[in-house]
Amino acid sequence: MPAMSAADIKPAATILLLRDDPSFEVLMVKRHHQIDFASGALVFPGGKTHAGDHDPAWADHVVGWEDFDAEQRGLRIAAIREVFEEAGILLAHRRNGEPIGGEACPMEVREAVDQGRTPFLDVVTGIDARLDLGALTVFARWITPAIVPKRFDTWFYAVKAPDDQLAACDGRETVDAEWIEPAEALRLAETGGRKVIFPTRMNLKLLAEAGGADDAVARARARTLVTVEPVVQAREGGRVLVLPPDAGYGVVEEPLEKVM
Repeated sequence: MPAMSAADIKPAATILLLRDDPSFEVLMVKRHHQIDFASGALVFPGGKTHAGDHDPAWADHVVGWEDFDAEQRGLRIAAIREVFEEAGILLAHRRNGEPIGGEACPMEVREAVDQGRTPFLDVVTGIDARLDLGALTVFARWITPAIVPKRFDTWFYAVKAPDDQLAACDGRETVDAEWIEPAEALRLAETGGRKVIFPTRMNLKLLAEAGGADDAVARARARTLVTVEPVVQAREGGRVLVLPPDAGYGVVEEPLEKVM
């Protein structure tokens, strides 16, 4: 198999949407079983960046444009777009400062954005809103290991959920959207109640160390970001995936057969 170049690693963005009522929970969606990546798995909303996420016209429709470089602008817009498409949550405010409220947009609008028929920029412009790029705090960055055919450079962002919006799955890429305590999601993964892929599970463990949404965001801001690119190493019992010891996850040596 030919070596994969850096250009073959696709940029992606994922959101850990957090709330404290009725308890400390994160929004997770269940991937459709026919999706080629992580089918049937419980994941955080997210996906690959699109060309429209980097449109310079966004400058007039976001808060915090000057605070980030071009790469981070595109990634943050992609993360906000993905949670809008998959769960219907729009991390934005109207230009007059009012919250979005209720259902941000009808399902058919979300579908049109997801399918590329309507630019996300047009939707935000149409409801006279501005995305809040600064509301997103970098939580982690993971690069898919070289042993996997499809590789992603995924940025995870933590953000407190708006109080006034309802989450609903899109029915296409995701078939369920649920608020769940990080520890409960881990328990379900351990007992087989849910399929949870390795990066999601590791970030749930990191999230579960927090005492609430504000604490999770504060911890993320305080951490030194260490890019996680798991490597395969041989052990007596077989091959394992190893994470950088200074990335915040502790010592992790995951049996390869448990991950693949």
